[in-house]
Amino acid sequence: MELTYIKAINDALRLAMRQDKDVFLLGEDIGGLGGAFLATEGLLDEFGPERVIDTPISEALIVGAAVGAAAAGLRPVAEMQFADFVTCGFDQVVNMAATLRYRHGGKAKCPMVLRCPSGSGVRGGLFHSQNPEAWFARVPGLKVVAPATAFDAKGLLIAAIQDDDPVVYFEHKYLYRRVKEDIPEAGYIVPIGKAALRREGSDICFITYGSALYHCLDAAAELEKEGVSSEVLDLRTLLPLDRESILRSAKKTGKVLIVHEDRMTGGVGGEVAAIIAENAFEYLDAPIVRVASKDTHNAFAGPMEEFILPNKDKVLDAARKLAGY
Repeated sequence: MELTYIKAINDALRLAMRQDKDVFLLGEDIGGLGGAFLATEGLLDEFGPERVIDTPISEALIVGAAVGAAAAGLRPVAEMQFADFVTCGFDQVVNMAATLRYRHGGKAKCPMVLRCPSGSGVRGGLFHSQNPEAWFARVPGLKVVAPATAFDAKGLLIAAIQDDDPVVYFEHKYLYRRVKEDIPEAGYIVPIGKAALRREGSDICFITYGSALYHCLDAAAELEKEGVSSEVLDLRTLLPLDRESILRSAKKTGKVLIVHEDRMTGGVGGEVAAIIAENAFEYLDAPIVRVASKDTHNAFAGPMEEFILPNKDKVLDAARKLAGY
């Protein structure tokens, strides 16, 4: 069946709740409204208010309640209405959820999912456009995923719900209704920690995730016309990183371009570059290059937002320079 990215999320939630009565949802306006983006549309009618819980506007409460419920044996899926506001529950995520198993010597678990609608390109301005994945991708005890396709949006969410560790699930708002594909009606799992090779090539490698995948695929198609063979690796999981796939593509092509929508400084791309530099330096034929958002706040004005964000032309320009190095 053909589903959009956001319908794939909705389908994953429905299937997981049907399969396991311990799975429940909590967040702002997720019940009667169906969520700010309709990701939970129809679930209140099927599962009732005890499993689709509308909360006050308090991210600290939402995350804290999820941690407590997970520690008690349930499998909560908590929604941040916008990923930016996860800061209000940051302590609960990194100091409570992430450390729970370690603090109890492996005898406790925290099977919760934190859904975070993130990303720019929707004219959201300062507080509704950020890509905060790097805040969490360095925290032991967490798993961090960022699907770019409808297939992965469903499969990674089901995998996250079934995982016994806390998973921060970044879903890109720009992709919600712009990406669709045929996916199985039944439930399936996309394994956490495994990257996906979206395109094979031999001259240059794009390493990317989230919305930036499509800039890379478009740039790769243009480069092919110019005689440059490009490989595109979609990380999908940011913690743990699929080091094996990263190094395989880097060694194969010898030229690496890392692309993500998050800001350049402190982004996940820096860690990917370090992994390659430390483990595959002798295979490189050129410096590792990154394309990312500028180190500034998200703009509301369309032209300013476009100036800040990566796009196909910026990726293509960097790739041509790298290919000709």
